Amino acid sequence: MSRADFIDISDAFTQWLGFANAGMLNRGNLYCFDRAIANLPGDAPVVEIGSFAGLSTNLLVYYLRRHGRSNRLITCDRWEFEGARPGERIGESPVKFDAYRAFVRDSFLRNVRFFSGDRLPHTLEMSSDEFFAAWREQARATDVFGRMVTLGGPIGFCYIDGNHSYACARRDFENADAFLEPGGFILFDDSADGTAWEVCRVVAEVAADGRYELVTRNPNYLFRKR
Repeated sequence: MSRADFIDISDAFTQWLGFANAGMLNRGNLYCFDRAIANLPGDAPVVEIGSFAGLSTNLLVYYLRRHGRSNRLITCDRWEFEGARPGERIGESPVKFDAYRAFVRDSFLRNVRFFSGDRLPHTLEMSSDEFFAAWREQARATDVFGRMVTLGGPIGFCYIDGNHSYACARRDFENADAFLEPGGFILFDDSADGTAWEVCRVVAEVAADGRYELVTRNPNYLFRKR
């Protein structure tokens, strides 16, 4: 399946959401979200690494709602972007990267409150390393909406869309794998065949590992833990 050849299950809501909610999302991920959430092995949380302006967060909530799943959605993002240069202007514009970061964070809050206000996720302003360290310690933390949440325990589905370097993507996988319950899912964003992202190396290693089965390549890779 090529990057241009995938199952697209877009519906009226996902299309209208995409018009208003900024984000960089391959439409094939909708099928992956839907399939993983429909087949979650239990009530363990869904975890999202990297939230940007909330598009994928709102979609995960949408499919949890559609399938009548009560699993919590817990996400993390520090809104520190690859290639950003704090203190500098973006190109020849008057906009500085610091202001851009604040704008995207504020957009996340506004978008998620509007589209998922009936079941807000718990979003932690943490890097993935900080998040998984807190998860391992079963820490209590305050989310970006001012609510307390206790972390830790098994994970049912992890969507990895953080730093795309090999080292970071590999570490995100290893951290998620430590808590993912049997039958749980991992989806790697930007992992389609033919892309230049280093996460593709991680996907190849997971596929060769034997502990995970490939569920679909649409065109990003969705795995299920055996």
